[in-house]
Amino acid sequence: MAHSELDLRDRRKIEDMLRAKVPVDEIAVALGRHRSTIYREIGRNRFVDAELPYLTGYWGVVAQNKAVARRARRRKLSGCPRFSTLSSIV
Repeated sequence: MAHSELDLRDRRKIEDMLRAKVPVDEIAVALGRHRSTIYREIGRNRFVDAELPYLTGYWGVVAQNKAVARRARRRKLSGCPRFSTLSSIV
């Protein structure tokens, strides 16, 4: 099975199913993913607000923004011309 990242549509489905109190195992089957993928997704991208605790939870759009920010940090150095020219020499 090829590696594929969760997209906003998947994250919105996770959000909706969590709100409907669907077990994580059933969410994984519905999305065609392993349950550990869903557990990691929920844990990694959970929104926590100490001032407004009723907003704490899993939100698909927030999760997507966090994932995009992590990917942007990983490729930060590849955008630097000085480092990209050195990598082509080596």
